[in-house]
Amino acid sequence: MLKKIRVQDAVGEALSHDITEIRPGEFKGAAFRKGHTVCDEDIYHLQKLGKNHLYLINLDKDEIHENQAASILANGLAGKGITWKDDPKEGKISLYAKTDGLLIVDKANLAAFNMVDEVMCASLHSYTLVKKGRQVAATRAIPLVMKRAPVERAAEIARQNNGIVSVQQFKNKKIGIIITGNEVFHGLIDDKFAPILNKKVKAFRSTVLGIEFAPDDKFFIQQAIKKHIDNNCDLILLSGGMSVDPDDVTRQGIKLAGAKEMHYGAAALPGAMFMVAYIGKLPLLGVPACGLHHKATVLDLILPRILIGEHIGKKELAFIGHGGLCMDCPECTYPNCSFGKGM
Repeated sequence: MLKKIRVQDAVGEALSHDITEIRPGEFKGAAFRKGHTVCDEDIYHLQKLGKNHLYLINLDKDEIHENQAASILANGLAGKGITWKDDPKEGKISLYAKTDGLLIVDKANLAAFNMVDEVMCASLHSYTLVKKGRQVAATRAIPLVMKRAPVERAAEIARQNNGIVSVQQFKNKKIGIIITGNEVFHGLIDDKFAPILNKKVKAFRSTVLGIEFAPDDKFFIQQAIKKHIDNNCDLILLSGGMSVDPDDVTRQGIKLAGAKEMHYGAAALPGAMFMVAYIGKLPLLGVPACGLHHKATVLDLILPRILIGEHIGKKELAFIGHGGLCMDCPECTYPNCSFGKGM
């Protein structure tokens, strides 16, 4: 219940909520915090903020203040790898990455959460690479006073699947690389792929255990894969031989090595001729030649997800179509662009 009083009569009263001040280009925040006791000197400042009346709150049993609501909401939203401070301002709480990693947003539950009246949460795109301390989401209770029931219902929705926003750490994987192609294997040209793949792997704090070279021969490729498996690699990256040319036999070598699950083709450009395969639980990623020429390809969208332990199948390769078109800008700014942001 709200009681309206003139600001001149509010001297000695404690404010029931934060009062926001906006000075364009200078400041936006709380001019007065909840609990502040109004004094004579405050009246002119409050009037400048358009506050000719203030409201005293006497909550009913089924009502809740915006700040208390925000704390309940944040507690439900925060999953693994998320931190937040229980110090709401103007009914809002921000959520931050507790660690470096990959932001995961449960988009379906986020939408269900936001369908509840008088609450909201906004986040960064799912699968955004984040550093420790980066803000990844924010929530707030929209009215000053609201019913407790919808707040608790929204928080219960958020708690499903262990929170709506989480940051997953990259696992330190042991990675084997296979460079295919007669031209490299026979020394006709220098290999350019291994340094690129090595750099991408190290950016995620994983380790390249070894690099094998194989000609366009499915049996050689099979043996190279077996060597990495015997070396206890957690992931194998294969470059080249992924196009439709008859002599591109990398896929045949992967199948010969024992892959039962194979997904060829990804809804992203560059990188449509990408492959994900599994020998048991061991993932193999077939990287098309576009990886030599483009800073960002479908590999950059899928590799981080593999390194947090996701299983990538046909569905995942299909869903990256939304946002999966690289604009091939003259000066690449990835990941600070739209590429991959629709996943």
